[in-house]
Amino acid sequence: MAGEAMTDSFLTPVPEDRSVLSGPPTSADRVAIGRAVRERAPLEGLAEWDPATRRADALSIVLGQNESRIARLIPLRMARMAISPWTYYRGAAAVMASDLAGFTNTGLAVQLCGDAHVLNFGLWATPERQLSFDLRDFDETLRGPFEWDVKRYLASLVVLARDNGLSEGTARRALQSGLRAYRTGMSHYASSGILEIWYDLVTAGDLLQVFEPEERERVSARLEKRARRRTSAGAARKLTRVVDGRTRIVDDPPIRVRLDGKVSDEDSAAFASEIVQAYRDSLPYERRYLLDRFTFVDVVRQVVGVGSVGMQVYLVLLEGRGPDDPLFLQIKQAGPSVYEQYLGPSPYPNHGQRVITGKRLIQAASDIFVGWTRVRELDFYVRQFRDMKVIADGQTITPYLVHFAGQCGAVLARAHARSGDPVAISSYIGKGRRFDRAMIAFATRYADQTARDHEQLVGAVGSGSTS
Repeated sequence: MAGEAMTDSFLTPVPEDRSVLSGPPTSADRVAIGRAVRERAPLEGLAEWDPATRRADALSIVLGQNESRIARLIPLRMARMAISPWTYYRGAAAVMASDLAGFTNTGLAVQLCGDAHVLNFGLWATPERQLSFDLRDFDETLRGPFEWDVKRYLASLVVLARDNGLSEGTARRALQSGLRAYRTGMSHYASSGILEIWYDLVTAGDLLQVFEPEERERVSARLEKRARRRTSAGAARKLTRVVDGRTRIVDDPPIRVRLDGKVSDEDSAAFASEIVQAYRDSLPYERRYLLDRFTFVDVVRQVVGVGSVGMQVYLVLLEGRGPDDPLFLQIKQAGPSVYEQYLGPSPYPNHGQRVITGKRLIQAASDIFVGWTRVRELDFYVRQFRDMKVIADGQTITPYLVHFAGQCGAVLARAHARSGDPVAISSYIGKGRRFDRAMIAFATRYADQTARDHEQLVGAVGSGSTS
């Protein structure tokens, strides 16, 4: 099946003889499905990686993405990806999508996060204002084979470990921790009720288990302090000032740039305001009512992340009962998922809708303001900016990578159990020895490949051939 777009029927394998099923598949049927998949996609095959079988050159894929991005931001994107193999990996989801599509897959479908690297797990507030630990980035989300998320996650552990000077032994222990948590979690969900899976929530308290008991209280206090600061009110204190009696977002080129309309219509504040007005219609009635109580105040263009550099992103400030009652929204352009050319197109007419629907399927709880729209032939999704979001950086989690990897593996299992068949997946994985060996081998080999791809990009940047 390498290189072919996969249909829904391919992604949900069932026994060939449907006559044996008198109703919905039983647990025994699902166990049989998982075991049968091993015939088509043997566990040992998960270890496969051979750069000679690549469908496309990695540099060509990266540069090809520049064609749909804001031209003046392309040098910044290339510079960020060239910093290290880790920053390259973060920006090269399209490269890995092409590589994964070159091999036979299980067809056991879940809602893929699509970019499940280790720093795309973090803390933020549920609507009830409880800190939840969950996946956080869904620009590439699409329905696809579960192991693609697992492979992207595991390879990220090795790349990050090497980037921060950890030993190969520590990287391997992190891989084992992540795999053990994923397998254990999937086995648990295989025997859980559907609502039990859906309501399951990993909290900040669960995450704190990675720390020694004597450290937990100190770290808990730090997390709560950071979460309280990372709100719209906290952002207003840091990112705004009063100019001629009006609140304005502070410029910080190239991260935040004021829109003046001199370059294009998309550089105007009116364009961003139009997006906000159109996005309003994607909200449920009670949240449209809530949004209507805020007034549009200011907007800037924003640069975020690594892989998203060059996409159109806006930071919008609204006010409720005055300057002390702010609401920040982030508007982000949504294009096709990098997996669509291999898995088939998204069923949603709007890529912003694809992102938000995937987010709602994967996360245990989502921001109340998430929505989407299309304006002037461009798709966008909208979410609150920060909203108590606490995202660790690589240096922060490095000392705890082995334990942190386990927490992330557990979250990924729950995400897949929500949208896939945990019984079939758990049955396919089995006791885990062969699955773990194969996945560890792949993650290590692909981290090696990432280092080579990064060197290729660095050379291209140095020669000026990326502009």
